[in-house]
Order: sequence, then structure tokens, then C-alpha cells
Amino acid sequence: MPLIGRDDEIASIRSFFEGAGVRGGALLVVGEAGVGKSAVLDEFAAGEAGRGTRVVRAAGAQFEAEVGYSALNQLLFPLGEEMAALTDTHRTALRCALGFEVGPAPDRLVVSNAALLWLRSVAAETPLLIVIDDLHWVDRASAEVLGFVARRLVGSPIVFLAACRSADRGFFQDSGLAEAVLPPLPARAARTLVDRHFPELAPAVRHRLLAEAAGNPLALLELPSALDGDQRTDFTTLPEVLPLSDRLQVLFTSRVRGLPERCRLMMLLGALGGSVEVARLRTAGGETCDLDDLAPAEAARLVQLSGTRLGFRHPLIGAAVVEASAERERRWAHRALAGVVATPERRVRHLAESSVGVDADIAAQLDETAQALLRQGDALGAVAALTRAAELSPDPADRGRRLAEAAYVGADAGGELATASRLLGDARRSGSLPTHSLPGAAAAAHLLINSDGDVTTAHRLLAGAIEAGDHGFDAGDAVLVEALLNLLLISWYVGTQPAWETFHRLVGRLEPEPPPVLRVNATVFSDPARATDEDVAELDAVIDTVGGDEDPTRLIRIGTAAVFADRLPRLREAERHLAQSRHAGKGPARRHLGALMHLGIDGFQSGRWDEAWEFADEGLAVCTEHGLRFFHWYFHWVQALVAAGRGEVEAARQLTDGMAQWAIAHQAAGITYFAWQARALSDIGAGAYDDAYHHASQVSPAGELARYRPGALWVAPELVEAALFTGRRAEANAHAAALREARLGKLSPRLRLVTAAATAMTADDDTARERFEAALSGPALDRWPFDLARVRLAYGERLRRLRSTSAAREQLTIAHDTLAALGAVPWRDRAANELRATGLTRQSAPDAKAPLTPQEREIAELAGAGLTNKQIGQKLYISHRTVGDHLYKIFPKLGITSRAALRDALTTYDDRDRSDKPVM
Repeated sequence: MPLIGRDDEIASIRSFFEGAGVRGGALLVVGEAGVGKSAVLDEFAAGEAGRGTRVVRAAGAQFEAEVGYSALNQLLFPLGEEMAALTDTHRTALRCALGFEVGPAPDRLVVSNAALLWLRSVAAETPLLIVIDDLHWVDRASAEVLGFVARRLVGSPIVFLAACRSADRGFFQDSGLAEAVLPPLPARAARTLVDRHFPELAPAVRHRLLAEAAGNPLALLELPSALDGDQRTDFTTLPEVLPLSDRLQVLFTSRVRGLPERCRLMMLLGALGGSVEVARLRTAGGETCDLDDLAPAEAARLVQLSGTRLGFRHPLIGAAVVEASAERERRWAHRALAGVVATPERRVRHLAESSVGVDADIAAQLDETAQALLRQGDALGAVAALTRAAELSPDPADRGRRLAEAAYVGADAGGELATASRLLGDARRSGSLPTHSLPGAAAAAHLLINSDGDVTTAHRLLAGAIEAGDHGFDAGDAVLVEALLNLLLISWYVGTQPAWETFHRLVGRLEPEPPPVLRVNATVFSDPARATDEDVAELDAVIDTVGGDEDPTRLIRIGTAAVFADRLPRLREAERHLAQSRHAGKGPARRHLGALMHLGIDGFQSGRWDEAWEFADEGLAVCTEHGLRFFHWYFHWVQALVAAGRGEVEAARQLTDGMAQWAIAHQAAGITYFAWQARALSDIGAGAYDDAYHHASQVSPAGELARYRPGALWVAPELVEAALFTGRRAEANAHAAALREARLGKLSPRLRLVTAAATAMTADDDTARERFEAALSGPALDRWPFDLARVRLAYGERLRRLRSTSAAREQLTIAHDTLAALGAVPWRDRAANELRATGLTRQSAPDAKAPLTPQEREIAELAGAGLTNKQIGQKLYISHRTVGDHLYKIFPKLGITSRAALRDALTTYDDRDRSDKPVM
């Protein structure tokens, strides 16, 4: 099995010995205990053996550290006892040192020379690799000989490679030999290692292990083995500090147990206090212990005091300290820390850990802490706090409620379905969970839709709990509002009018009125075609309130309301930040999925198709990791849109067919509408207009925008175009009229473009040109390059048929260039064919890596400043067609698809250009 995550290190070692073209040499591989030094030595040795090098090796052992020449004996014994190349003096000295014969103790220098000469003679025919592991435990006599040999190998066919701990090089502390520091494994490699050996770990458990192991391979492999079955699948059963396996206890706990009690107690405060400042630790220690008591641990290189922090020199030393402590000592430490920590959340956590038995006050504080943690995006911390609050609750009703809330948060935000299922079961078994508990019903609904259940059952369950609850439909009840927001999404999945009517009826009962985030979702999201100007204005006002450190749940709820009103670009940075925080091991998994979904849609619509596909890939990986099978459809839809846009017909068909089949099996009609919308786009690209009309009209019949089907707005261009190409002019006219009647321009410039384009495409020849010009005169259209290019393509096709060749060429050229930059192959080829029909052949796409010419740079700056092609041509004394030709070459070189992106792209280009120049 190949070594994981060490390719660069192995290559670096090989480069050290071969790169300079000088044979031989010595290198020390230095790293913390368990970082994988032995594995790297083994991998390198195996590689060298495969290349014909003879490998001899030895390893230091603590129990042999006082046995003179024991390591040298281990190294040289396999070479045999024949030493014909040595003089009698050298042979005798070496044989006596190795114990092959009895005699007076030989001189150390003679032994060293003898060993070097013998190794050179052995290597005369076959290159030799000397591998020494655990160099820090090699006996002193052997270490002196090996050091002597290692410093005299340059120019010989012998390579010396040894490994020792960073904090303990023994005799080699100041050897002057070259060193290679072996760092912890990178995050991706660490995850791969854990997944390969422990695939059954729940996602939150895996995250916890990865965080505490800090890339140490030994910890990554040993920590999971110390967990029992429940602890591997349910993060709420994990102790505050992970237990150590027997092997880790031998390595670390034994080093801690020998320290003075006051020293251990001070270390215990540091281990349980995490990032608590040194000054606060001193206060916490009080009369029991003080920072001065850490001196023995500092001398043993277990801790270090740097600035205001106490740090452990190895990620597992803190765990070893806790392992070596008694329960009463841990309770003392938590009580002491509760008095000095800076935040209420941390204070109540320490109080909870110091508590014995039930405590209503601490339970209530933990409940409040859970809500604060949830707002900060720490869903798993909130689940843990609620679970502990339930344990401390003397009132069975409070216990059942808190367990149900923990189950809901775990399922909805955390994406920890196994934990949610267990907590919900515990809540029900407590006998104190109300029959119509909203958190319980919401948790059960999440579990249902991700299992073999169907969304219709989930909708009925949650709607029934809301209907029968004792909340009085108080709009200020946060639990009720959250349940209604969940019901909104489930109504969307179900996709039937009765499901939506049930949702709206329940929202309508809220008193005095729904809160803003719920209200804009109930209007702009559920039925955007019928949203009023006031609804859209309220959505904009809600988006305006989004801050830089937004509550992830609220951010995603607002993002949901923004999708069909094309407001996702306004939330792009906040949602990117949420997605990136998850990469760092923070942030709730389900909110991460929401951000990836929105970023994928935004990426497709704004022409960043590679990015959209990557977001979808990441979303699928998160779904698989957390067992969130239901939500695969989100990301298959984004990928289907990208595949359709690129003309990858078979890929789009497989994705949309898979979505539809899955949705039908789970009675999720709402999902089929999105499958058919993407399929209709693919059909248009393939020229299958009858199929496109069939699939588009499944989403919304011609002449109407089906109620409660938001996707009807997005499939409208395909429906109108397919109707026209299949001779269904009446249907096309009716649908264009429906778009105008809905006044979609109130929602976004893109939907204004869609409406105006449909009107222009269905107009007679006398008014078509005027209609198309009106469509292209809208604001900020460069934000939607694919939609805009398709309208220009349709305009160019009409102009050519009207024999307005010059004007047709201009529109077709711009459309072709944008579509080529996007990779929208079918539409690009249509534009190229139309251009050829006008007598103009378009050049192939330019090399994206080529630099801008001086004229291209000038044109790009003018276009970025807002000048039209005609204005740029007048300024530079060239034709507007030449300007278009240059922009066609410029866009790929800058990696953009629209003029709106020129200014930022030029700044990035300048930075890249400067970084590529050599530093003199």
C-alpha cells in the first residue's frame, strides 16, 4: 500500500542525494513522535532497493541504549563476518566491538575507521544505503561511530539516512549533518489516511479526530482505535478529551505521570482550558499551583510558554495529561477555569463539566449557549450543549424538549443523521416529549427524506405538528418560524399545489405577521412570478442586513429567497466565506451545502461554469460524507445545466433522467421540474426542438407561469424558442404575453431581458428589430453572459433573415465570442454557421495563455471604462468590427466572458504579469 501524503518528502530526500550530482552523503529526517519518520525511511529504502541499492539498517532501542555498540552490531551483522579488505588491526578492533571475538576494549577511532573502510569495501560493487531509525535511542558508542561514518560519505557510493525526534537528537544534536524536517500530514492526506482505515467514522467524529491529531499519522491511526462503537458513530458520546490507545499511553502518558503533582495540575488547566491566556491560567491555579510549577514539564520539552499562551509540544500531550488525571482533578480544573474564562459560552461549558448530578440553572445556561453557538455557525457545539443540558435537566419535560432540539439541529444544520436519530429516539423514550413537538417533527422529517421515506410523508408529519402545536401561531416563536421555513422547502420538494396551499395557510395564521425572512421566502421564493413590487423591495431590504459575520442559518434562508429573483450575486462573498469556513473544519454541514448550491447556481448564470461544476462536485462529496442522499439532486441539477450549456448531451440526459427517476420514487414532483428545465436546455443545444418543447411545457404549460413552480421563470426561453422552431407560434406568442403580464422585470434585469427577448422573438419582422434593441438596452446585462449571448444570437439570426447583413454580423460576432469563451459549444457553432451565411468566417479561439498585445491592452482598458466598440474604434481609428475581433481574443486571455469583468481582470492580469517577471 503506497505511503499517503509523503510524495513530496520522498522526492525531496531523493533530490538531496542526487540533485547536486555528487554521490553519497548523509541526511537526518527530523520530526515529532508519531509523525511518520519510520514510514518515510521505509518507503525511501524500498524505492532504493528496487533500483538495485543494497540496504542495511538498524534502529535504536531505549532498553539497549546502555549496551555499547549494540546499534552498530545490528547494522553490520547482516554483512557477515568476513572482513578481508581490512588490516589485522582494524579487523580485530571491529570484531571485538561487535562481539564477534573477545579482547581488550578497542579504541573508538580505530573502530570508526574500520567500520568506514568495511562499508566502503562492501559498497565497491553495489551502492549501499544505511538506514538508522530512532537515532535518539542509539547507544553512545554506536552513535559516535555512525557520526564519524556519516560525515565522510560524500563522493562514495554510500548514502546515510537516519531519523530522530525534533526535541531529542541525542549525540547528533550538533552534528552539523543536513536535516530534513518532516511536517505533519497535510489536511487532505490526513483525511485520506483516516478514511482508508476507519471508513465507519461519523463525519463529526472524523472532524474531531483530524483536529486533535493535527496531522500526526500515529495519532490518526491510534486515536480511532481507542473509541468504542458508539463513539465512532455519534460525536455526542465522545468525552471532552479523546482517550488514548495503549500504544499512545506508552508514548505519552508515561512521560506525564512522572511529573510532580502541581506540575500536572497546571498542565491539566492548560489542556482543558485550550486557548486560555497564561495570565488567566495563573489566576485559575490559585494556591493549588502556579506557572512556576511548569518548570519540570518545560525541562522535559513537553510544554512551552510563548508570549501569552501555554502550548504543548505535541498534539497528544494535552490528552495524555487528561488521561493521567483523576476525575476529581478534572472537576477541580473545570471549576477553576469557569472562574477565569472570557466568554459566557466557555464558562458554562466548564461549569457543566464540573457538575455532579442534575442542575437546572446550568442546564438553562447551556440551552442559551446552544442558541448562541448556532448563530455563530457551530451547529455541532450547539448539539453538544443541548445534549449536556438535557443530561443536567431535573425536569423530564425539559429533558425531552432539549433532546428533540438537539436532534433537529443535528439533522438540519449539522448534517449528522445518525446522531440526530439517536437523540430523537432518546427524546421519545424519555416519555416527556410532546406528541406534536416541532423540533421532534422537523428532525423526523429530515430523517425521513434522507432515508427510504418520501417527502409527502415528511410534509404531512411536519404540517400536522405545526397545526396541532400549542404555540398559538405567535410570530415571535423562533421554533415555530424555523419549522415553517423547513415546511417551505419540503413543499418545494413535493411540488404540488395542495402542499403549497397548506404551507401558505399556516403562514397566514401567524400573529401579528410573519417575520421578514419567512415572509420573503413565502412570496418571492415560492411563487416569484406573482411577487409584488413590495415583496421584492422587502427582499432587497433583508439582503441589505446581511453582515460580514452572518448567522449561517439566516444567510442560507435569505439566499433561498434570493435565488429566483437573481439576487445571489449580492450574497456571493458571504456564501463563499461560509463555504471556506467549512474547509477549515468549521461551519455546519447542511449550511455548507446551501452555500455550495447557491454558489453553483450563481456560477452557472454568471458564466463561471468550471467553478459551478467544482462547487457541485464539492456538494456531492459533502452529501456522500454525511449520508445526505436526498440533496444529491441539487448538485446533479447544477452539473446538468453546465453539461447542457457545453453541449454534453449524453451527460445532461443521464443527470436529468437520474434526478427524475429518483424524484418520482420519492414522490418529489418539485424536483422533476428542475430536471426537465435542464433537459430542455440540453435539447435546445442539440437542436431537438420537439423534445425541448415537451420538457419545457412539463415545467409550465405554454401561455402561463404555473403557480408555485419557480423554475417556470427559468425555462421560459427554452419554451418560447422551441415553440417557434416547431411551428407553435400561437403557443410562443401566448407565453411571451404571460411573461409580460407577470412584469418579471421587477425581479431582475435578467428576467427583464428574458421577457423582452421573448417579445422580440415572437414579434413580426416590422417590429422585431425595435424589440430586440429594447431587450439589449437593459441595465447590467453583462452579469448574465449566457442569456445575453443567446439573445444576441437570436437577434443576429433574425437580422440575417431580414438581409441586414452588417448589423447581423455585429450581433453574431459578439454572441459567438461570448459563447466561445463560455464553452457553450452548440450555440457557438450556431453563431459561426450564421456568420458564414453572411460571408464572414470566425477565427478559432485564441490561446488563453498568450499575453495581451499593446493594442489589445488599450482596447481592454477602454472597454473596461465603458466605451462601446464604435466609440473605441473612433478613438483608435479602427473599425468597430476590428474592436470586436480584438475583444474576442482578449476575453480568453483574461479568463472572462463579459465586458463587465474587464476592469478587475486587468488588475489580476497586471499582478500575474509582475509575478512572472524575474527578480534581478
